Amino acid sequence: MMNPWRLRLLSLLDTLGTVRAVAQAANLSPSSVSQQLAVLETETRTQLLERTGRRVRLTPAGLILARRARAILDHMDSVEAELRGFGEEPSGLVRLGAFQSAIHTMAVPAVTRLAREYPHLDVELLELEPHDSMPALRGGDADVIITTTDFDEPPLGPDLDLVPLATDEILLVVPPGHPAAGRGAVDLAAYADEPWAFDTPQSYMASLALRLCRQSRFEPRVVCRFSNYMMTLQHVEAGLSIALLPGLAVDRRYRVATGHLATPVTRTITAAIRRGSPPRAAVSVVLDALRHQPDLPLPGRE
Repeated sequence: MMNPWRLRLLSLLDTLGTVRAVAQAANLSPSSVSQQLAVLETETRTQLLERTGRRVRLTPAGLILARRARAILDHMDSVEAELRGFGEEPSGLVRLGAFQSAIHTMAVPAVTRLAREYPHLDVELLELEPHDSMPALRGGDADVIITTTDFDEPPLGPDLDLVPLATDEILLVVPPGHPAAGRGAVDLAAYADEPWAFDTPQSYMASLALRLCRQSRFEPRVVCRFSNYMMTLQHVEAGLSIALLPGLAVDRRYRVATGHLATPVTRTITAAIRRGSPPRAAVSVVLDALRHQPDLPLPGRE
């Protein structure tokens, strides 16, 4: 009989590509991962791995099992949840991954409502930026993610179901009293000499902000980088920088002003789940709670 834990390791190897990466994700040593995968080969009586130099890759049989493993594990989770709740109501654990600005504006309100309505449902919140959330979903580390599909090369495929949730405008954020405050549409080129606050390198917003500045034909003078939007807003409020931020990230508790870009830029906020058999009841109610939220601009209805 195949061990579910070993199946998860095999699925992670397909997603992450190396035994070392799987070991880091599973908090194991690489040798332990290799041993468990060898045991899985014995259990299945099938060669699942082959060596290419110093690396290990999945055989065709290994690829088939790794991709079927996700459906197997999802089904097991569904059965366990049904047994715990006797099928009467959504129950069990759902891991919800969301990027920073969606956590307090979308995820927390949804989870708060769910806690009142479904006392046997547990929702674990994970902060995951868009470039991290897709691999986490595919690898089974998240059951639902809130992400954006507006990448240059979005890592999408037929293995995911997408549910549009809202649209979010990218805004220029400036200190109160700044010349851009209260103006109409702003041209970024007019602020080429300003000090800029950016997200951390390679993050979604850092890449987007840099691209928008370069499209306006200037290289921004970045004076700080924060992975936390609250710190960015504090820096801007103090008059030390300006920033490009998604509308969801602009917390009204901070004294900052915003301006709309002359060429509007919006991102589509999307929920995603793994495709396969119908989602278990607990996942479905989380999706419904995210989909039916007041005061969020729906795609196509801004």
